Amino acid sequence: MSTEAATLAERATVSLAPVLDLQAAEPLRAELMALRGRPLDLDASQVTRMGGLCLQVLMSARKIWSEDGVCLTVDQPSLAFSEQLAAFGEPELQFEPEGELS
Repeated sequence: MSTEAATLAERATVSLAPVLDLQAAEPLRAELMALRGRPLDLDASQVTRMGGLCLQVLMSARKIWSEDGVCLTVDQPSLAFSEQLAAFGEPELQFEPEGELS
């Protein structure tokens, strides 16, 4: 999808589960892939725990959205979400294409 078409696409929001563990990884992957090509906001406000597999799912989504030239943002990260990202080395999860219109 072109950047222009993605900009015009309806923005989607995914509320991340409080516990992002092994059991949450596949449902999260499926939900994100169903929204591929649309600008995406990840609401991380309820996250209390995040495991490595869900982090990999989120990092993969960031790479895919970047390759597609579509915006992906993390909104309202909980303290636990931010702390766990820091524990994993603070990987960058957000992507805003150059020239993205707000």
